[in-house]
Amino acid sequence: MRKARHAKVLGWRWRSNPLRRHSDVVEAWIVLLAWTAATVLAVLAGVVGAQGAQRAVEHDRAGRLPVSAVLVKTVPGSGRDVVTGIRYDRVLATVRWTDRSDGKATVRTGTIDVKPTAKPGSTVPAWTDGHGRLVSAPVGRAEAMTRVVLAGTGVALVAGMTVLGVGQMVRLRVQRRATERWGAEWERVGRRWGHTTG
Repeated sequence: MRKARHAKVLGWRWRSNPLRRHSDVVEAWIVLLAWTAATVLAVLAGVVGAQGAQRAVEHDRAGRLPVSAVLVKTVPGSGRDVVTGIRYDRVLATVRWTDRSDGKATVRTGTIDVKPTAKPGSTVPAWTDGHGRLVSAPVGRAEAMTRVVLAGTGVALVAGMTVLGVGQMVRLRVQRRATERWGAEWERVGRRWGHTTG
């Protein structure tokens, strides 16, 4: 048995023909407007999201101050996982540094991760939050750029998909109303056809 072929005609809703309903034209406009609005809004939201992420990364980087710390001692056994035996490329260590954030020199100690080859008494880089607390190192330029791009892309996708979703809901509502009208008209016309048969 041969399969029936269905030819897809692009833009059929825009072409004038006797089978085209008013709802087909309305649907075509809804689709066009939804895609246009989704594209524009996605670009704008993506730019705003990327700028917000950029400001957050710059604020985070600006709040971390570098200090030179002296390695006091490493935490015993922190270079290898006791269960799996995996060696880590960083180990926990106690460090000492001079904090000048409050205007006077205060010696502080804390724990950071260092390379396993670092020896007690050596100088290691550390980062503080400007209030004497140790924090992790700021993100590098490549990671900061990745965060900005991902944030912008994510916001753009969410904004665009939201607009497309709303457009699809409106389109389905128009389709449903057209189908209801078509059904009501079929009921009216179908009764007359029924009387002429037989």
